Amino acid sequence: MNRSFALLLFIIACVVLVPFRAPAPLFYVPGEGWYYEMYGQNARWQRPRAKEQLDVAEQAFAKEDYNTTLHAAHRILRVWPLSDYAPDAEYLIGRCLETTGKDEAAFKAYQNIIEKYPRSSRYDEVLWRQYEIANRFLGGQWFWLWGCIPYTSMDQTAQMFDKVVNNGPYNNVSPHAQLRIGAAREKQKNYPDAVKAYATAADRYYNQPTIASDALFREGVSYARQAAKAEYDQNTAVEAIATFTDFITLYPHDRRVQQAEKAIAWLKAEQVRGNFEIARFYEKSKKWNGALVYYNEVLQLDPNSRYAASARQRIEALKPQLQASPAS
Repeated sequence: MNRSFALLLFIIACVVLVPFRAPAPLFYVPGEGWYYEMYGQNARWQRPRAKEQLDVAEQAFAKEDYNTTLHAAHRILRVWPLSDYAPDAEYLIGRCLETTGKDEAAFKAYQNIIEKYPRSSRYDEVLWRQYEIANRFLGGQWFWLWGCIPYTSMDQTAQMFDKVVNNGPYNNVSPHAQLRIGAAREKQKNYPDAVKAYATAADRYYNQPTIASDALFREGVSYARQAAKAEYDQNTAVEAIATFTDFITLYPHDRRVQQAEKAIAWLKAEQVRGNFEIARFYEKSKKWNGALVYYNEVLQLDPNSRYAASARQRIEALKPQLQASPAS
């Protein structure tokens, strides 16, 4: 027993008296991974002052040594988070991540600059970089779940563009980002939200003809695509026609005017077809008055359509029914 106790005391003494070098501290950065940072000032990338540390990061980035750049830049944010050099450090982090294909993490790094350092001289550049990242996702670039499962998401892409717009609604990049919100929603086949995004662009940037005309035309297209999915709801077709009509009126020399005119013709034909189908529905339900209203609507919209002759025949066929039951 005494011998065991003596051995325990000996081991404790060795632990206390023998010099022990602790392992390097371990830091985790979301989207990037784990970093070891050595103690002391002898590490090749560590410096005692923020400006010197930034110089190391910039020089490493120029040499395409992105690992060292990230270590040096992250150290600035940990040790000197309020220094004048912190925004540039965050910018270098974003550049490294973007260059190495980690676009989601890069977007977040740039967002940190917008939120923490709104007076940064790189503000405009950062917005454009966020826009280009979101554009890559719009083009089909993968997001990564847990860093290993690829997927595409137009919803997340639209949210990225929305952040760009909110970061600077009247910045030069924002009109383009607002249009891309609509494009992402179109790819998602979420036409009501696409319409809203394009309408916002047309209203907000009305004094920029290139943006406003594109927004108004795309708004009409989104309405038309929505109308094509609606069997009995003619409201979207009406909205689409009104939007295309506004487009032609406001931008008569636009190269897409002919497309708008063709779209209006198709939409009116769709209205005729829709009203004819509604009339048939009412007729099958023995609601003769309702059927008569919609058959007449077919003739009013286009008396020469391929449905017109059938509508006239059905109106004649309904007359005895209406006389027999006038209240139906």
